[in-house]
Amino acid sequence: MIYYLFTLQLNGMQFLAFFLAYAISLLIAFVLHELSHGLVAYWCGDKTAKAMGRLSLNPFKHLDAWGMVSFLFVGFGWAKPVPVNPLNFRNYKKGIRLVSCSGVVTNFVLGLIFSCLLFFFGGRLNLNSTIGLFAYFLLSFSTSLNISLALFNLLPIYPLDGFNFLASFLRTENKFVQFMYRYGGLVLMIFIILPVFDIIYHYAVFGVEELFFKLWRLF
Repeated sequence: MIYYLFTLQLNGMQFLAFFLAYAISLLIAFVLHELSHGLVAYWCGDKTAKAMGRLSLNPFKHLDAWGMVSFLFVGFGWAKPVPVNPLNFRNYKKGIRLVSCSGVVTNFVLGLIFSCLLFFFGGRLNLNSTIGLFAYFLLSFSTSLNISLALFNLLPIYPLDGFNFLASFLRTENKFVQFMYRYGGLVLMIFIILPVFDIIYHYAVFGVEELFFKLWRLF
Protein backbone atom coordinates (compact mmCIF):
# COMPACT_ATOMS: atom_id res chain seq x y z
CA MET A 1 0.00 0.00 0.00
CA ILE A 2 2.75 2.47 0.94
CA TYR A 3 4.53 1.95 -2.39
CA TYR A 4 1.26 2.44 -4.25
CA LEU A 5 0.60 5.66 -2.38
CA PHE A 6 3.92 7.11 -3.55
CA THR A 7 2.86 6.51 -7.18
CA LEU A 8 -0.22 8.70 -6.69
CA GLN A 9 -0.44 12.43 -6.23
CA LEU A 10 -3.17 12.84 -3.64
CA ASN A 11 -4.13 15.85 -1.59
CA GLY A 12 -5.21 15.57 2.05
CA MET A 13 -8.85 14.60 1.48
CA GLN A 14 -7.97 12.24 -1.36
CA PHE A 15 -5.41 10.51 0.85
CA LEU A 16 -8.04 10.15 3.58
CA ALA A 17 -10.47 8.63 1.05
CA PHE A 18 -7.75 6.23 -0.11
CA PHE A 19 -6.77 5.16 3.41
CA LEU A 20 -10.35 4.74 4.68
CA ALA A 21 -11.38 2.76 1.60
CA TYR A 22 -8.39 0.45 1.98
CA ALA A 23 -8.99 -0.05 5.70
CA ILE A 24 -12.70 -0.76 5.24
CA SER A 25 -11.92 -3.19 2.41
CA LEU A 26 -9.55 -5.05 4.72
CA LEU A 27 -12.20 -5.22 7.44
CA ILE A 28 -14.79 -6.62 5.05
CA ALA A 29 -12.44 -9.23 3.60
CA PHE A 30 -10.96 -10.48 6.88
CA VAL A 31 -14.03 -10.26 9.12
CA LEU A 32 -16.33 -12.12 6.72
CA HIS A 33 -13.59 -14.68 5.99
CA GLU A 34 -13.22 -15.54 9.67
CA LEU A 35 -16.94 -15.29 10.40
CA SER A 36 -17.67 -17.80 7.63
CA HIS A 37 -15.25 -20.28 9.23
CA GLY A 38 -17.03 -19.95 12.56
CA LEU A 39 -20.53 -20.20 11.09
CA VAL A 40 -19.77 -23.29 9.02
CA ALA A 41 -18.04 -24.93 11.99
CA TYR A 42 -21.16 -24.19 14.07
CA TRP A 43 -23.42 -25.70 11.40
CA CYS A 44 -21.18 -28.77 11.38
CA GLY A 45 -21.62 -29.23 15.14
CA ASP A 46 -18.74 -27.28 16.71
CA LYS A 47 -19.85 -24.47 19.05
CA THR A 48 -16.33 -23.36 20.03
CA ALA A 49 -16.39 -20.16 17.96
CA LYS A 50 -19.86 -19.26 19.25
CA ALA A 51 -18.82 -19.84 22.87
CA MET A 52 -15.85 -17.49 22.37
CA GLY A 53 -17.97 -14.75 20.81
CA ARG A 54 -16.50 -15.12 17.32
CA LEU A 55 -19.82 -15.45 15.47
CA SER A 56 -19.96 -11.68 15.24
CA LEU A 57 -19.61 -8.92 12.66
CA ASN A 58 -17.73 -6.86 15.26
CA PRO A 59 -14.28 -6.41 13.67
CA PHE A 60 -12.58 -6.17 17.07
CA LYS A 61 -13.55 -9.81 17.67
CA HIS A 62 -11.56 -10.94 14.63
CA LEU A 63 -8.74 -8.53 13.90
CA ASP A 64 -5.15 -8.86 15.01
CA ALA A 65 -3.56 -5.42 15.49
CA TRP A 66 -0.11 -6.42 14.21
CA GLY A 67 -1.66 -8.33 11.33
CA MET A 68 -3.57 -5.27 10.17
CA VAL A 69 -0.56 -2.95 10.55
CA SER A 70 1.52 -5.42 8.56
CA PHE A 71 -1.08 -5.54 5.78
CA LEU A 72 -1.33 -1.75 5.63
CA PHE A 73 2.41 -1.24 5.34
CA VAL A 74 3.85 -4.34 3.63
CA GLY A 75 0.82 -5.85 1.88
CA PHE A 76 0.73 -9.05 3.94
CA GLY A 77 -1.25 -9.55 7.12
CA TRP A 78 -3.55 -11.78 9.11
CA ALA A 79 -6.58 -11.88 11.39
CA LYS A 80 -7.18 -13.94 14.52
CA PRO A 81 -7.93 -17.51 13.40
CA VAL A 82 -11.37 -18.66 14.48
CA PRO A 83 -11.03 -21.43 17.10
CA VAL A 84 -12.36 -24.70 15.70
CA ASN A 85 -12.46 -28.14 17.32
CA PRO A 86 -12.95 -30.73 14.55
CA LEU A 87 -13.66 -33.42 17.17
CA ASN A 88 -17.06 -31.78 17.65
CA PHE A 89 -18.03 -32.14 13.98
CA ARG A 90 -20.84 -34.54 13.24
CA ASN A 91 -18.76 -35.72 10.28
CA TYR A 92 -15.06 -35.15 10.96
CA LYS A 93 -13.67 -35.15 7.40
CA LYS A 94 -16.63 -33.39 5.83
CA GLY A 95 -16.57 -30.73 8.54
CA ILE A 96 -12.88 -29.96 7.99
CA ARG A 97 -13.39 -29.66 4.24
CA LEU A 98 -16.43 -27.41 4.53
CA VAL A 99 -14.79 -25.13 7.11
CA SER A 100 -11.60 -24.95 5.03
CA CYS A 101 -13.54 -24.01 1.89
CA SER A 102 -15.84 -21.51 3.57
CA GLY A 103 -13.36 -18.65 3.87
CA VAL A 104 -12.06 -19.00 0.33
CA VAL A 105 -15.56 -19.25 -1.14
CA THR A 106 -16.69 -16.23 0.89
CA ASN A 107 -13.83 -14.09 -0.44
CA PHE A 108 -14.39 -15.21 -4.03
CA VAL A 109 -18.10 -14.38 -3.75
CA LEU A 110 -17.27 -10.97 -2.26
CA GLY A 111 -14.75 -10.38 -5.05
CA LEU A 112 -17.42 -11.28 -7.60
CA ILE A 113 -19.97 -8.94 -6.02
CA PHE A 114 -17.60 -5.98 -5.74
CA SER A 115 -16.27 -6.55 -9.27
CA CYS A 116 -19.89 -6.37 -10.48
CA LEU A 117 -20.45 -3.07 -8.65
CA LEU A 118 -17.14 -1.72 -9.94
CA PHE A 119 -17.87 -2.77 -13.52
CA PHE A 120 -21.38 -1.32 -13.70
CA PHE A 121 -21.05 1.72 -11.45
CA GLY A 122 -17.33 2.56 -11.24
CA GLY A 123 -17.38 4.54 -14.47
CA ARG A 124 -20.31 6.64 -13.29
CA LEU A 125 -18.60 7.89 -10.14
CA ASN A 126 -17.35 11.46 -9.99
CA LEU A 127 -13.66 11.02 -9.19
CA ASN A 128 -13.26 14.75 -8.72
CA SER A 129 -15.31 14.55 -5.53
CA THR A 130 -13.98 13.01 -2.33
CA ILE A 131 -17.05 10.80 -1.91
CA GLY A 132 -16.89 9.57 -5.49
CA LEU A 133 -13.18 8.83 -5.18
CA PHE A 134 -13.77 7.03 -1.88
CA ALA A 135 -16.49 4.89 -3.45
CA TYR A 136 -14.24 4.02 -6.40
CA PHE A 137 -11.33 3.09 -4.13
CA LEU A 138 -13.65 1.01 -1.93
CA LEU A 139 -15.02 -1.01 -4.86
CA SER A 140 -11.60 -1.43 -6.43
CA PHE A 141 -9.81 -2.45 -3.23
CA SER A 142 -12.63 -4.75 -2.12
CA THR A 143 -12.47 -6.54 -5.46
CA SER A 144 -8.71 -7.07 -5.48
CA LEU A 145 -8.27 -7.74 -1.74
CA ASN A 146 -10.97 -10.42 -1.62
CA ILE A 147 -9.58 -12.17 -4.69
CA SER A 148 -6.08 -11.87 -3.26
CA LEU A 149 -7.09 -13.35 0.11
CA ALA A 150 -8.99 -16.20 -1.57
CA LEU A 151 -6.09 -17.15 -3.85
CA PHE A 152 -3.54 -16.90 -1.05
CA ASN A 153 -5.56 -19.21 1.20
CA LEU A 154 -5.75 -21.79 -1.60
CA LEU A 155 -2.01 -22.47 -1.22
CA PRO A 156 -1.48 -25.98 0.23
CA ILE A 157 0.79 -24.65 2.96
CA TYR A 158 0.12 -25.00 6.68
CA PRO A 159 -1.77 -23.29 8.30
CA LEU A 160 -3.69 -22.00 5.26
CA ASP A 161 -7.12 -23.29 4.26
CA GLY A 162 -5.74 -24.97 1.16
CA PHE A 163 -3.50 -27.18 3.31
CA ASN A 164 -6.27 -28.08 5.75
CA PHE A 165 -8.54 -29.07 2.85
CA LEU A 166 -5.83 -31.19 1.21
CA ALA A 167 -4.74 -32.76 4.49
CA SER A 168 -8.29 -34.00 5.10
CA PHE A 169 -7.78 -36.42 2.19
CA LEU A 170 -4.39 -37.64 3.44
CA ARG A 171 -3.26 -39.75 6.35
CA THR A 172 -1.84 -37.97 9.38
CA GLU A 173 1.47 -39.78 8.96
CA ASN A 174 1.79 -38.64 5.33
CA LYS A 175 5.28 -37.15 4.85
CA PHE A 176 3.98 -33.99 3.17
CA VAL A 177 1.50 -33.40 6.00
CA GLN A 178 4.15 -33.95 8.66
CA PHE A 179 6.61 -31.68 6.83
CA MET A 180 4.04 -28.90 6.63
CA TYR A 181 3.11 -29.19 10.29
CA ARG A 182 6.79 -28.74 11.15
CA TYR A 183 7.96 -26.22 8.56
CA GLY A 184 4.80 -24.71 7.05
CA GLY A 185 5.37 -21.32 8.66
CA LEU A 186 8.90 -21.14 7.28
CA VAL A 187 7.79 -22.27 3.81
CA LEU A 188 5.06 -19.65 3.84
CA MET A 189 7.49 -16.92 4.78
CA ILE A 190 9.89 -17.95 1.99
CA PHE A 191 7.05 -17.89 -0.54
CA ILE A 192 5.98 -14.43 0.59
CA ILE A 193 9.45 -12.88 0.21
CA LEU A 194 10.28 -14.55 -3.11
CA PRO A 195 10.04 -12.00 -5.97
CA VAL A 196 9.01 -14.74 -8.41
CA PHE A 197 6.07 -15.71 -6.22
CA ASP A 198 5.07 -12.06 -5.86
CA ILE A 199 5.01 -11.62 -9.64
CA ILE A 200 3.04 -14.82 -10.25
CA TYR A 201 0.64 -13.95 -7.43
CA HIS A 202 0.08 -10.45 -8.83
CA TYR A 203 -0.79 -11.80 -12.27
CA ALA A 204 -3.02 -14.49 -10.76
CA VAL A 205 -5.08 -11.85 -8.91
CA PHE A 206 -5.18 -9.66 -12.01
CA GLY A 207 -6.24 -12.66 -14.11
CA VAL A 208 -9.18 -13.51 -11.85
CA GLU A 209 -10.27 -9.85 -11.85
CA GLU A 210 -10.25 -9.84 -15.64
CA LEU A 211 -12.19 -13.10 -15.67
CA PHE A 212 -14.87 -11.54 -13.47
CA PHE A 213 -15.03 -8.43 -15.67
CA LYS A 214 -15.38 -10.61 -18.78
CA LEU A 215 -18.32 -12.30 -17.09
CA TRP A 216 -20.04 -8.96 -16.46
CA ARG A 217 -19.45 -7.89 -20.07
CA LEU A 218 -21.86 -10.64 -21.08
CA PHE A 219 -24.74 -8.69 -19.56
